[in-house]
Amino acid sequence: KKLKGKKSANTSPPQRIDLWKHTPPHAKGNGDKDRPYLEAYLPDPDSAVGTGVVIFPGGGYGALAKGHEGAEIARWLQSLGIAAVVCDYRHQGKGYGHPAPLEDAQQAIRMVRARATDWNLRPDRIGAMGFSAGGHLASALGTHFDDGDQSASDPVAQQSSRPDFLVLGYPLIALGQPYTHARSQRNLLGENPDSTLLKNLSSEKQVTPDTPPVFLWHTGEDTGVVPEHSIAFYQALRDAKVPVELHIYEQGHHGLGLARSVPTASDWTARCTAWMRSRGLLDRSPK
Repeated sequence: KKLKGKKSANTSPPQRIDLWKHTPPHAKGNGDKDRPYLEAYLPDPDSAVGTGVVIFPGGGYGALAKGHEGAEIARWLQSLGIAAVVCDYRHQGKGYGHPAPLEDAQQAIRMVRARATDWNLRPDRIGAMGFSAGGHLASALGTHFDDGDQSASDPVAQQSSRPDFLVLGYPLIALGQPYTHARSQRNLLGENPDSTLLKNLSSEKQVTPDTPPVFLWHTGEDTGVVPEHSIAFYQALRDAKVPVELHIYEQGHHGLGLARSVPTASDWTARCTAWMRSRGLLDRSPK
């Protein structure tokens, strides 16, 4: 189904932007795998609502599912008038574990916020969306952030790394649990991670009242990353009185993306759109 007035926005190639101006922290070289980047899908100015979302595809911290959990998600958000930015972050498939992925994610939020004026975005409407291991990364953003360094000469470094909202699809949340996705944890933290580090990166244990509002969705048939992850995060958010909405669909395997192949689970995009609208995220930003 084509969207009127948005043809050019949905067919033009994304803008590619290096994530780090200089050598990235913890860089092991200067090849393509050492240089994370963003791909920006900007909406037509006449349909833009002033909201931006950084998308973190999954892949078990060993790869990136940049098609169904990246570009396809970005095109959907772009059709809503949202500036969608896919983050190609470092992971074990490129030779990197913690803390490189989180630092890339924090830099991505800072960079989009720093470009708010150029991209006609509101700096208080910059969210993060992640799937599977990318959902863990986005949840870590919501529980590990700072206000930026106001004394920095770099305008990006001056920006807060806190996302204003989170949308998480079948996210990995809890580490060090019997139901934790072992490969993702191993790729991120190695074979025998320290218990303190496991706790620090278990997002359900790091929620505070300052954690941003969250939309969660999962499926009951997911055996890759079981829905107990979303349930644990939901309960922690509830306990901290952070606004949260959770949908667990009965049917659907892991890694659905837009879930077009599962009619019941594909409802998540409509529910997410309604949630964003209810929070004012689809209101046209005043010029």
